[in-house]
Amino acid sequence: MDADRGVATPQFARRGRVDRSKPFNIASYSLLTMMVAWVTGLEPGEFVHTLGDAHLYLNHLEQADTQLARSPFPLPRMELDPGVESIFDFTYEDFRLEGYEHHPAIRAPIAV
Repeated sequence: MDADRGVATPQFARRGRVDRSKPFNIASYSLLTMMVAWVTGLEPGEFVHTLGDAHLYLNHLEQADTQLARSPFPLPRMELDPGVESIFDFTYEDFRLEGYEHHPAIRAPIAV
């Protein structure tokens, strides 16, 4: 943590599917960065995600193309309850996501 740059959160994953699991990891670790910043009184800084083996399965190429062809929506805004003082005190009710929009789900077969 650096008070001038905010809370920086690194994450190393040994491997990851860039089309399926990584977006969820990015969202969850970014939220963790916000939570740590909140309870320390600092600003959220950067989240750096490093993958050892970033991969995409051949039977998911069509779904990846569909995802890449979509236009992104504006980013939503996350609000945290101002009364939370400890990282261990957060509950589901302490988070409010505003302006979240999404495209329809993209179904993909299980990769084997």
